[in-house]
Amino acid sequence: MRLYRPSTVIRIFYPGALFRVRTTQKKLYLTFDDGPDPESTPYILKILEAHNVKAVFFCIGKMAEKYPELIESIKSSGHIVGNHGYDHYDGWKTGTKDYLGNVSLASCFTSGNIFRPPYGRITLSQFRILAKTYKVVFWDLMPHDYDSRMSSVKILTILGRKVRNGSVIVLHDRRGSSVLTFLDDFIREAVARGYAFLKLPVSGEE
Repeated sequence: MRLYRPSTVIRIFYPGALFRVRTTQKKLYLTFDDGPDPESTPYILKILEAHNVKAVFFCIGKMAEKYPELIESIKSSGHIVGNHGYDHYDGWKTGTKDYLGNVSLASCFTSGNIFRPPYGRITLSQFRILAKTYKVVFWDLMPHDYDSRMSSVKILTILGRKVRNGSVIVLHDRRGSSVLTFLDDFIREAVARGYAFLKLPVSGEE
């Protein structure tokens, strides 16, 4: 069964991590993982600019190192650059020392204070150490836009049904993602339903 939200159990295991912003208002928070990518990131930035929407881009360190001009474009457009590890390591399959070193290396090119675990997989020991320095951000809703089996129509349907007040939504600016086929429509439809898109508060508070 495909999961679109992290389980309640996972949320309990990582106290202090951000999954969803607490609010009674119709506010949504866009985030993008795995970039920057020269084939998609510039177009995502144009769509966001057209709607005056700000987002967080959790960038892979080696991609940020390879495309520093895209990192600058993200920042100059008023968005936040987050840390997504240098090599997109799976924390469950990586020793703590190597994992922490990889995050530290990525901080040279991305961020030293906001981090999203690749795959959402991080051990408790890794989390406890990183949480001393970083705001660890997971998500409330992921429509699997990186999966070629997911059509843009299906993704829009999932987003439309499952967004809720304070949802942190994760999409992907990477090769293979279908994000460019539905992002503009999703923003338009959500705004029409009364939602506002805000920049994710790094502290987890509004």
